[in-house]
Parts: sequence; C-alpha cells; structure tokens
Amino acid sequence: MSKKMLQDMVKVGNKKVVSKKVWRSEAEDEYIEEEVQVFHRYPNNSRYGIWFIALFSVLFLLFSFSFLFAGAKVTINPRVEELVLNQNLSAVKDGPADSLPFDLVIISGEEVKNVEGGEEKKVSVSAEGFATIYNAFSSATQKLDINTRLEGSNGKMYKTKKAITVPGMKGSTPGSVEVGIYAAEAGEAYNSGPLDFKIFGFKGTSKYTKFYAKSKDNITGGFVGNQYVIPELEKNSLSMELKTALQAKLFKKAAEQTPDGFVLFENAAYLNVDEENFTSTSGSNIVPVTFKGTLYGILFEEQALTKKIIAKAFPGEEGNDIYIQNIRNLKFSMPSITTTSSIKSVFENLKTISFNLGGNSKAVWRVDEVKLLGDILGKKKKDFNQILTGYENIISADLSLRPFWSRSLPDNNDSLKVIVTYPN
Repeated sequence: MSKKMLQDMVKVGNKKVVSKKVWRSEAEDEYIEEEVQVFHRYPNNSRYGIWFIALFSVLFLLFSFSFLFAGAKVTINPRVEELVLNQNLSAVKDGPADSLPFDLVIISGEEVKNVEGGEEKKVSVSAEGFATIYNAFSSATQKLDINTRLEGSNGKMYKTKKAITVPGMKGSTPGSVEVGIYAAEAGEAYNSGPLDFKIFGFKGTSKYTKFYAKSKDNITGGFVGNQYVIPELEKNSLSMELKTALQAKLFKKAAEQTPDGFVLFENAAYLNVDEENFTSTSGSNIVPVTFKGTLYGILFEEQALTKKIIAKAFPGEEGNDIYIQNIRNLKFSMPSITTTSSIKSVFENLKTISFNLGGNSKAVWRVDEVKLLGDILGKKKKDFNQILTGYENIISADLSLRPFWSRSLPDNNDSLKVIVTYPN
C-alpha cells in the first residue's frame, strides 16, 4: 500500500524544524509526526557581514580617490633682513654698467586759479617768452651777456634775461642753449607768435649769419593800461599754493610714465618756475593767477640701485637676487640743489650727482621657485629638509602632503604647489 508524505518547514531561532507527517495507509486515518532539526546554513548576524563588505568598499574607494587627488603644498619663508639706511651714493647720467646710471624725466604744465579782488593799477608789462640760441659759427663756445639784444623777424627788439654761454658746434650740428627773453618795450605790440632772431650786436660781422635764435612758443603778456593787481602778501601765498599743486600733478604724471623697473623718488623731482602771472587784462576784478613750471625728475634703474645699496649694507651679498621692500618710500636728498638753485640751469648740464638715501625698510632674498620645484619633484618626504639646506635664501619651509600618509612628493608640476611668503 502506498504511503503519502506531507512535509512542513518552520524556522525556529537559528535552526529549522521539519515536521514530517507519514500516512500509514490509505485506509487508516492515522499518521506519525516526526520532527527533524536542521541547522540554518547562515548565521543569525548575516546583516553585519553585509555592512562590513559595504564599509570595506567605501574605504577602498576613498583610498583610490586619495591617490587620484594626491598633491603637496610647500610654503617657503625667505630670508628677510632689516635695512636701516643712511647711505651716500653717486650716479652718472647714462653711465656704464659698473657705475650707477641715472636718467631724467622732464614734464611741463600749468596751474590756474581765479582770484577775486585785487587793486586796480596802471601798469606797463613787457611780453615774455623763451628762445633757443644756436651757434653755427665754430666749435668754440660763445658767451653772451645779460640783456643781449635779439632782433626779431617782426622787426622788434627783445633781450635775454640772463648771461649765457652758447656751446660750440659738434661736427656739423650747431651748439644751442635756451634762454628767457622779454620785449625791449612794454605793450601788446610785442606779443607775437614764434619768431626768428638775429643777435643785434653781431651785425656787420661774420658771426651775424652764423648765430641765430628761434622762440620756443608764443611771446605773450605785453600790456600797458589798468590791471587788477594782487597784493604782494597774497601773491606769495598763491605762488606757494599753485607751485605745490603743480608739482604734485606733474609728479603723478611722471610716476605714471615711469617704465617698469625704474624708480622715481618723490624728493628726486624738482620744479622749475617758468612763468607766474598775477594780473588781469580783461577789465574784470577776477584775476586768473597762472603758474607755469617744468618738473625735472631723476630716474634710477631699480636693480642697479638695489645692488649699490646691498653692497654697502650687506657686503658680499650684492650678487644674490635681492629686492628692497617699498624702495620708492626711501628718502632721497641731493644737497647740491637748494631752494635758491636755478633748477633749469642745474639740470641742463647735469652729468653726475651725489645724493643720500635714508629710511627704514627690509632686504628680501628671492627664491628660485622653478629650480626648487625641479629639485623636490618626486623626492622622498624624509629628504625634503636636506634639499632645503642647499638654498641659503630660505629660512624655513612647511610641507603639506595629500593624502597625509604619503611618503613622497608628487612627480608632476600640477600636483605640487610652491608658495613663497614674501613681505607685502
């Protein structure tokens, strides 16, 4: 007789209980129930195993990405020394490389201020201007006295404001010198555009055609009549005010035009007064005060000047790559130029200068970043400090590696950053 079997499986704890119901026969409504215990193939804490695998995977990814974004940053602290200056130096205009050369910047301008008031007076004013006198006669110099008469191409007579010496010819090039001139008589009739001149005293000699002059600009200011005149005390105050304003304006313009790598000290710029006008010819009591001047500035090549300063302050170091922090803030003085000096005449013939530089600053040793980068690429971390001993311009350095457990610096430029902490 066939038997039928029915089997149920129930999970109990960490094991499976299997109940087997075995029929004795088709006719008998009886069965025997047996229980068989079967242990589960997986432990009850299998969920922890899954988390462990996930965590391991994340760590592996992080580890992989850390190498993908590996890098290093090197922060360098360069050598910096305090610099207290009170140095006497000399320079030569357009001098050789072994000297300290200098050059000149020359800028002209004017400042105008309208002033109300002033006393009306009858005045006689001569026209004024500037002329360049040429010597095409010989290579010898020619002295001309103050008030040398110049015969203008308009048929009128003018005079020089001071005694001058006209340089001789250089080859076929005439010698020349500029001088202020004024009309021999007052009045508007002497006002003129640019003129040609002959030296009246040479008339009838061979020099008459070989010495000649040309006015630089218009000859203006001639007047006879009533004018509103500013009192002397107010003139002095206005003159100082306009001179200061014009000097500041021209210095700013000169500084803006100074080429990179050159230094123009504020105290190395001198203003020559070309013209002052404190009268009005309009019949109005509003007087346009005009102040015209020319700024002469002394330019130094920064690297050459720095070497001269370093040679005195730190003997033996002038061959190193060093710069002076805020070098333009040093105080420049040239005792040979005083408030009574004729600025224009001084700078027309300036070939050599002696000057003083003073002030507090810092000497900063530059670091060759390109060379340093090449020396540390791909090197072991433990060798980093030893490599730095070959750089006298470096005081200290900080190395930051990414990831932190790296033992070597990157071997490509893109992953290695060098920062030098130069003073501002």
